[in-house]
Amino acid sequence: MTLPDLSAEIGGIFLGRVQDRWDGKPPSAIQKDQTLGRQAITLTGFSDDAQADLTVHGGEDKAIHHYASDHYAAWQNEGQMAAGTKPAAFGENIATTELTEENLCIGDILKLGTATVQISQGRQPCWKLGLYTGNEKMPYLFQKTGRTGWYYRVLETGTAEAGDRITLIERRNPDWSVLHVTRARLTRRVSPEEAQALAELTDLAIGWRQAFARMAGGDTEEDTSARLAGQQ
Repeated sequence: MTLPDLSAEIGGIFLGRVQDRWDGKPPSAIQKDQTLGRQAITLTGFSDDAQADLTVHGGEDKAIHHYASDHYAAWQNEGQMAAGTKPAAFGENIATTELTEENLCIGDILKLGTATVQISQGRQPCWKLGLYTGNEKMPYLFQKTGRTGWYYRVLETGTAEAGDRITLIERRNPDWSVLHVTRARLTRRVSPEEAQALAELTDLAIGWRQAFARMAGGDTEEDTSARLAGQQ
């Protein structure tokens, strides 16, 4: 297989800290601010970044969130974001153009600055995204469009800064684009055969593999109210 020539300049690196943002709601680190200079990348992501709830954010399978800045124009043209909105309006760590859910695949290995990272899963949007963007429909729109961004696990630590390149160096699963797998996970519209194949895809994050294993067994029901609407 010929490796696609996929590379992009890092337009920005965005890091954040845990904050109490909304009365009566759990804290969040969704606000990510642009950070200049070289940033250390550890096995759990950028060393100066934080996540509030490590049961659903962060960890080795969700160390760094990358979002395609290409999507911002679409959100604005559709009237879902204010004109002129810039990264990191969705709480992403990395912003680039020309790398998207359509042309990247689960398991892709990329050079990120001097670090080596691997795509582990797409993003499952939650209610915090709606509050942070000021558009309560945004978590549902993320799911509908598949414009969710993706997460990396870190294979080799290193450093990166804006202006560095992020470059595809190995493609392991050309049949499983980030878009296809993310839509399958979030909509649960997937054949038992595909679900079983994804349950066995070792490059996929373990939580998603477990979810696909349940789908392969016929369990396609999932209560998403807590995640999408913040309902307990």
